[in-house]
Amino acid sequence: MLNRMGLENDIKYVLLSEKQIAARVKEMGEQLSREYAGKNPLFVCILRGAVHFFSDLTRCFTDYMEMDFMAISSYDDKMVSHGMVKIKKDLDAPVEGRHVVVVEDIMDSGNTLNNLTRLLGTRNPASIKIVCLLDKPSRRECEITPDYCGFAVPDEFVVGYGLDYAGAYRNLPYIGVLKEEVYKEK
Repeated sequence: MLNRMGLENDIKYVLLSEKQIAARVKEMGEQLSREYAGKNPLFVCILRGAVHFFSDLTRCFTDYMEMDFMAISSYDDKMVSHGMVKIKKDLDAPVEGRHVVVVEDIMDSGNTLNNLTRLLGTRNPASIKIVCLLDKPSRRECEITPDYCGFAVPDEFVVGYGLDYAGAYRNLPYIGVLKEEVYKEK
């Protein structure tokens, strides 16, 4: 067993356990398998936060599919998104005529995914759907909702299972709420 004492000391409480996440991701994979049967969708992982979710979700998908990756930024080293999408790594695969499934770790304000789906829409896909593990609807600033959502979560600073603060905590196997003293200025 890994020693995560330093990381875990920064966690206020566990919001979603490893077991809860695994069960919900399996359900979502089964649902997507039914809905995309015979369509060979292109699953797009939004790096870096969605990597664990993407990996687990696609392994639960039981039909033909392809994978690609995008690295985008809307934070510019701040804790609050400005919503403008800066593409750091674009897709390798063309999306024209494809069913695109964007896999993201969390939908917060919605601005980033709203801008990203508009951008992808200019590339003429057959469809675009958003799959988010976590949704914070109380923080939404635009008219967008995930098409598939693992869990609605409260307006707390969450980390783990791919979500980070300053690059740390992504390796926690659960999703926890970060103690305020970790990220608040002293």
